[in-house]
Amino acid sequence: MNTNGELISSTILRDKLDSIRHGKKERLTLFAFIDSFIDSVSSSKKASTISVYRTTVKHLLAFEKHSRQKLDFESMNLDFYNDFSDYLIREKGFSTNSIGKYIKTIKVFLNEATERGIYQKLDFKSKRFKVTTEDTESIYLNEAEIQKLNDLSLKDKIKLERVRDLFIVGCYTGLRFSDFTQIKAENIKDGYFNIRTQKTDEFVSIPIHPMVKAIMMKYENEYLNSLPPAISNQKMNEHLKKIGEMAELNDDVITSQTKGTLRVETKSKKYELITTHTARRSFATNLYLSGFPAISIMKITGHKTEKAFLRYIKMKPQENAMKLKKFWSDSLQN
Repeated sequence: MNTNGELISSTILRDKLDSIRHGKKERLTLFAFIDSFIDSVSSSKKASTISVYRTTVKHLLAFEKHSRQKLDFESMNLDFYNDFSDYLIREKGFSTNSIGKYIKTIKVFLNEATERGIYQKLDFKSKRFKVTTEDTESIYLNEAEIQKLNDLSLKDKIKLERVRDLFIVGCYTGLRFSDFTQIKAENIKDGYFNIRTQKTDEFVSIPIHPMVKAIMMKYENEYLNSLPPAISNQKMNEHLKKIGEMAELNDDVITSQTKGTLRVETKSKKYELITTHTARRSFATNLYLSGFPAISIMKITGHKTEKAFLRYIKMKPQENAMKLKKFWSDSLQN
């Protein structure tokens, strides 16, 4: 197998040995291929991606047991797509975006198998074998709310203070958590952050906002990059909700999401919905509302199309109306 450059895993090896023992023609099964594929990319893909891959396999195996039908490459047709989607909706009660995530992953598996000449059918490329998505209602913090966080006295709560300060850095850089928590001293020069982003491998240059500069002055004698140290994303999200509550970000927020066959509405306090990603969304939305060109914001956020960018930012209808009113006012003055 090594000599032939074939994929190797315990599952594939077992299948080959069984084929020889029972005199059957060698054949790579769906799950054997997926198992080997995940092993082969585990060192080059993010842990979160590998986790989605393995979770998708878990749901495929559960569906196989539920439907009492053996899944293999031949099964990956439109009937499978409909049955598997229906199973995730009715039996698991998953959201539209969760279902889309698992279908997208299955398409990754099948596309890789096709590229390697293992799988020839192209049902999965059909428009009907589609990845479902639904716009989610995420929050952002406006300038006044960010200022409330910044003004909150946390001197006796060092951990929370560091989390708050790092979050504000995210609010005024537009960087993802994986990037604003990895800023090094060499990334800072002449009043700019110069970063190569982890997710897209793109170079961005961002001026240091006055509020961020004040934060850096606070830590300049403690850390080489003059920024507080990072903690895990999960832990930071927990702390952010507590900080938001202390800052009295108590506005009621109604969110809705399709789960299973139902459209579910949930009422929450704004602080309950704050996450590290809220910083990036706040950066984009506040700049857009200020009239800063969308194309220039996209150069920092990394959005490829204006359509994708406009889906990403969050504006209330009243804010959009005010933006239009200001545009008309400025036009008349000119």
